[in-house]
Amino acid sequence: MRQEQPVFSIVIPTYERPRQLAVCLQALARLDYHRDHFEVIVVDDGSTMLPNDAVASFQDRLQVTLLVQPHSGPARARNTGAKQARGKYLAFTDDDCMPTPDWLQSLTERFAKTPDHMIGGRTINAIPDNVYSTACQVLVDYLYTYYQANLNHGRFFTSNNLALPADRFRLMGGFDTTFPHAAGEDRELCDRWLHRGYQLTYAPEILIYHAPVLTLRNFWRQQFRYGRGAFRFHRARVGRSQESIRLEPLSFYQNLLRYPFSQVRGGRALSLAVLMVVSQIAIATGFFLERLKRANR
Repeated sequence: MRQEQPVFSIVIPTYERPRQLAVCLQALARLDYHRDHFEVIVVDDGSTMLPNDAVASFQDRLQVTLLVQPHSGPARARNTGAKQARGKYLAFTDDDCMPTPDWLQSLTERFAKTPDHMIGGRTINAIPDNVYSTACQVLVDYLYTYYQANLNHGRFFTSNNLALPADRFRLMGGFDTTFPHAAGEDRELCDRWLHRGYQLTYAPEILIYHAPVLTLRNFWRQQFRYGRGAFRFHRARVGRSQESIRLEPLSFYQNLLRYPFSQVRGGRALSLAVLMVVSQIAIATGFFLERLKRANR
């Protein structure tokens, strides 16, 4: 008997994080959604030890498949998962994320109203005591405030909480695999989606908890990669629109530095504001080094 097509295919890229992946799968096993109506596809991006045990322990609770590819980045891993997906919609999250139990039900309600849109949800920091993880979340919150000023016409979603029709994703060619890291490939996908005349809808009720364990060193590295990804994004956008690279206005950066003081109080706000400065220095460094690298080719 032919198996019924699931409504959702949840695609999770993973690399060297079996414990985080197990926590993510635990959250998916708690989804308040019929098990036959969704599948989970984990794509290992060339880990030294495959997360076989983590995935196998959920076989009795989830329709879960493990795929493996040589180490080539999360953009390619998501595309690998999407090629095998059977669902009508693709829902992307990351191995250090925990969707809330109503995640798929909330997406279902949104797609019932806008079946052809890309839908992005809200991310909540799961480790607020880590100032670097909090700074990462503050950056995302600020970007969403800036880019999702009109809830009906979004401009950018992070790849750890977005969903879209599988057929349109494949028609577009998926994520751009020239982005080697988790930095800018989601922004590029959203921009290409809009360039095709499709629409994005921001749905803040669709929640995931994000638990990036960060130190100053890997916070810098993360932001540096965002800078590299930003240059790649602008380069791809110029190729589509034939316009010159345009950075955000000065007010964008001024408001970014003020933003932490509107979210928290006291010394914590000052620490976050300092980390906003650190992030922008790291991003600028990555951006211009990537630009120099391209110019020297």
